[in-house]
Amino acid sequence: MKPGLKVVVAHNRYAAAAPSGENVIVDAEIAQLRAAGVTVAPFLRSSDEIGGLPAGQKALLPLSPIYNGPSQRALAELLRTEKPDVLHLHNPYPLLSPWVVRTAHKHGVPVVQTVHNYRQVCAPGLYFRDGHVCHDCRGRAFGLPAIRHACYRGSRPQSAIMATTLAVHRGTWRSVDRYVALTSAIADHLRDYGIPADRISVKPNAIPDPGQPAGTPGSGFLFAARLSPEKGLGLLLDAWLGHAEGELGTLRIAGDGPLRPLAESVAASRADVTYLGPLDRPATLAQIAAAACVVAPSAWHDVLPTIILEALASGRPVLGTTMGGIPYLVGDAGWVVEPEAGAIAAGLKAAHAAAAGLATTARRRYEQSFAPDVLVRKLIDIYGEVAK
Repeated sequence: MKPGLKVVVAHNRYAAAAPSGENVIVDAEIAQLRAAGVTVAPFLRSSDEIGGLPAGQKALLPLSPIYNGPSQRALAELLRTEKPDVLHLHNPYPLLSPWVVRTAHKHGVPVVQTVHNYRQVCAPGLYFRDGHVCHDCRGRAFGLPAIRHACYRGSRPQSAIMATTLAVHRGTWRSVDRYVALTSAIADHLRDYGIPADRISVKPNAIPDPGQPAGTPGSGFLFAARLSPEKGLGLLLDAWLGHAEGELGTLRIAGDGPLRPLAESVAASRADVTYLGPLDRPATLAQIAAAACVVAPSAWHDVLPTIILEALASGRPVLGTTMGGIPYLVGDAGWVVEPEAGAIAAGLKAAHAAAAGLATTARRRYEQSFAPDVLVRKLIDIYGEVAK
């Protein structure tokens, strides 16, 4: 590591009304870097600030994803003052804009970006719309399908702005010095976008170690995620209802979202299904410890579901689908099946029979691949390579 390494971490925090795992990860990574001796100068904006902006800035807000003047001036001043070795960017939207990459380069500062979604290509960043996987904008110079389908926040005007932003900043993204891909699936996405392989490093997020799991095995299954179509709750319940009541033990569902009425309805009709409602992190960890297996039945290219890392850290295997980064995360600590009700039903049966035997494997996978000390060292090495 370069002596006295200094990093500016740039991130537009998501609004408090829409709790974001990305905010949690950025905060944790800053703390981990500081604990490892790296000087971190945060450059943070929050979408919660939008309501309090001056009238002039509010009027220009629609163009902020393309260029935000106040943020560029503030960043330029920070770079002049701090003289960092690297700028590490996470989410630039809407108050930073990808222009921060150009501002950093103008001041001779190389840029690392962690890619948390598919927004180099896809306006909402999901590759998912109307209940199915969608790649309509991939390979296009301009994302007309995003406008046609109002993919960004259900608004054609906002979708037009985001599609324009992605077109304007194609060159910006291709100038990033090093990309941090959370999984091999994100690395594939970046290569498909035209980023050379030697400018991509795979480094997943780290989560704090909850400590050695209790030796007693849990029971049943846990689904803990946003209750929305892309997270696969409907697929999971179709698979579960294909088995006789009580055949697989119990299914506990935690979370909130548009499919909450479905979760409540099935829980009311089946004694082996319980709806827990939304839970905070300590309560979620307690439910993971109480389960024998965690289920991540995503129907979209899920980038890096934190619930899988939390399950592995707690010594619980995972039943996931073949989508996005899930196979990379699960590895040998569980089962990966196609995102279809029949395949998930078969996976549930296999996991019910064998989950207890994979507890040690799950914990070992966390310690070797996803523990903070392992991943922070890797991130510092990336900074060092780029800073040279």
